[in-house]
Amino acid sequence: MLDVRFLLESKDIAKEKLKDRLKDTELIDKVCLLYDEKRHIQKQADNLRAQKKRISKDIGILKSKGEDASVLMRDTEEVNQQLSGIEEREKSIGNEIENLMLLIPNIPMDDVPSGKDESSNVEVFRWGSPRAFDFKPLPHYEIAERLGILDFERGTKISGSGFTLYHKVAAHLERALINFMLDVHTQNGYEEKFVPFLVSGNSLRGTGQLPKFKEDLYKVEGEDLYLNPTAEVPLTNIYQNEVLDEGDLPIRITAYAPSFRLEAGSYGKDTRGIIRQHQFNKVELVKFTKPEDSEIEHQSMLKDAQKILELLNLPYRVVLLCAGDMGFSAAKCYDIEVWLPSMNRYKEISSVSNCLDFQARRAGIKYRKKQDGKLEYVHTMNGSGLAVGRTMVAILENYQQEDGSVVIPDVLHKYMNGIISIKKT
Repeated sequence: MLDVRFLLESKDIAKEKLKDRLKDTELIDKVCLLYDEKRHIQKQADNLRAQKKRISKDIGILKSKGEDASVLMRDTEEVNQQLSGIEEREKSIGNEIENLMLLIPNIPMDDVPSGKDESSNVEVFRWGSPRAFDFKPLPHYEIAERLGILDFERGTKISGSGFTLYHKVAAHLERALINFMLDVHTQNGYEEKFVPFLVSGNSLRGTGQLPKFKEDLYKVEGEDLYLNPTAEVPLTNIYQNEVLDEGDLPIRITAYAPSFRLEAGSYGKDTRGIIRQHQFNKVELVKFTKPEDSEIEHQSMLKDAQKILELLNLPYRVVLLCAGDMGFSAAKCYDIEVWLPSMNRYKEISSVSNCLDFQARRAGIKYRKKQDGKLEYVHTMNGSGLAVGRTMVAILENYQQEDGSVVIPDVLHKYMNGIISIKKT
């Protein structure tokens, strides 16, 4: 959530900054108008409270003299009725403002490119060279079906479209990738967590998935619980409504969790294979930092995610997203895109976002400064380290051989119990 003071004091700047992110910038005007009304009502309420205090004092004087105070007591009742109505309206306006503020995305940082979609994104880094095949590379789903390791038909039979059954080496490789990623990140200073896979509506509001993206979430019927859309949600909300010590920052944490998304707005995209699924595994990275360390820690997290692809020797590029292509809570976001030979292009495998104090305001996460004891909101950032299914896709495609087999990257051998390649059995 943005600081409402920023909107009130810099309304035009906010509207300009959000022109590529917010379809209806009149939301900002509505917030400002409601806030003006709230301040006016607060003055009325203060005047009534002062009037009530004066009347109460006069009643006390009359009673001390043994005189009739019934007229003033009736006046008190009238003031109480007026005050009750005004306080109810004040509360209602406060709720309206909060509900509107929950719909306004984060303000892009100054170095974020302007633009409404991915065509305005800027490539900032490239690593590795795409392999030159001496045969036509197959897409991952054809490779997997020929090897008998991914079963799309039975996955659909069990759960419907968008779900896949993993067989044999694919199941082993998925587990190996999760363990490998967690090992790398914990060795790099992240503390591992194992989080609940169901999250509350309040937690989802804290990270920004609710209320705006409700249609993408799986909800438990009759409960204020949702299937976890990303481990960013439970990890960030570990410190919901808490005050951290400055000396404990930065906090760096990681977790594996399955993610569940309806993908309501993605109909028809990447329908074959496991690139876009309703259920997928992901290793997540989350940090809590002081504001002055935010940018450095964001760049560091980006390198931590890149390291996984480098260890797997998978070519990739890093793209700085434009304002209109960033996630709702991000103030700055990099996408890491891995090379997929069958598509002859790079495909997103991680988003690494700096949310500044946006999520911390929504989730109530502060820290106490050593110097003066004052409370300040932390900055939060998150990134995939990495999306496990898409990493498998990249391995199947980049390490495929002409005979239909797939070589397992060297760094994974110790996780695969001696399996160094996938062959049809």
